[in-house]
Amino acid sequence: MTTAHPAVAEAALDAYPRIVAALIRVTGDWTLAEDCAQDALAAAVERWPVDGVPGNPGGWLMTTARNRAVDVLRRATVEQRKLRELAMLTDFTPPAAVQEDVVDDRLRLVFTCCHPALAPEAQVALTLRTICGVPTADVARLFRVSEATMTRRLTRAKTKIAQARIPYRVPRGAALAERLPGVLAVLYLLFTRGYDPGGEPAFADEAVRLARLVHELMPAEPEPAALLALFLLHHSRRAARRDADGRLLSLDRQDRGRWDSAAIAEAVAILDRIRADGPYALQARIAACHATAASVESTDWARIAACYDALAQDEPDPVIELNRAVAHGYAYGPAAGLDLLARARADGALDGDPYAVATEADLTARGGDPARAAALFRAAAALANSEPERLALLERAAELS
Repeated sequence: MTTAHPAVAEAALDAYPRIVAALIRVTGDWTLAEDCAQDALAAAVERWPVDGVPGNPGGWLMTTARNRAVDVLRRATVEQRKLRELAMLTDFTPPAAVQEDVVDDRLRLVFTCCHPALAPEAQVALTLRTICGVPTADVARLFRVSEATMTRRLTRAKTKIAQARIPYRVPRGAALAERLPGVLAVLYLLFTRGYDPGGEPAFADEAVRLARLVHELMPAEPEPAALLALFLLHHSRRAARRDADGRLLSLDRQDRGRWDSAAIAEAVAILDRIRADGPYALQARIAACHATAASVESTDWARIAACYDALAQDEPDPVIELNRAVAHGYAYGPAAGLDLLARARADGALDGDPYAVATEADLTARGGDPARAAALFRAAAALANSEPERLALLERAAELS
């Protein structure tokens, strides 16, 4: 998204996915919807610094994008029904004044992006590009391909949706259950992109909102409920993750009084109703152990370790093994954690991973070797994925030195 002006950037994060989703619903044309939304943002960058930011920025962007779409479709001599429906798209009311239906345009769009006719990678890429407005170059970097390659992949995915006449709706019955795992996986990635130290918090907010809608749509399904609980528990700490100077704070240094107690209570109540522990439920129970403990020392690390053991057995994954090593290190001593970490790194899957090096540093420090731990923290800082992470790791190294 082209958003040089701060007010445009803020409005775009909230309005962009809704504009694209609404225009796709009416026109059925993904490229047209994205182009018109981009045109609206470009117009805002040009006009708002001169005319001032409108009272309803999202509504201004929607009106501009809608008018652009009407102009394009009129020149293309399309059926009048689309033009009539476009004319009925009104300005956005500020979200606080809106009571949305369970199924809104963005949720329809997520389910469309996650149709099983599309490859899993295409589902994720298309959702990031369309729902989040993540630039194609950034999506390409996520998948470690060139921007040109990702552009072709996105184009093929949109073409497949059009040619296969994939309906723009939330499916029902067996089709809904079939589509659900892909939708939950995409929401997980969306939340992660917003929650990461260098991420955009609005993406995490959107993931929470969409997860709540999916839970309302399928209240008897345990995994949508568990995913919502997981998001709420992590998001409850957002206000305490940085100090007054903006530096990233580890869990043991956060002011737990600043955690969102209402979100934690809601998540715990959701988990109390879940009887089957799938992967999201296990992760949520781990997060609940952290969120309900008075301190790192009083955390039920044995239970966390048991949850990671179950996760590692069901879904072997280097990241799970890394976190499992941390949990065992706190539950049963640093030596136990270092032993598991060495096993997790044996196949080379965690080579060059800053979190793996930082984990070794933390366990080494707790094992009584501060000099080696400081060197490891500096090595992790050199590999860090964001500046806040790098500074936090260097601070840990300086303390040990």
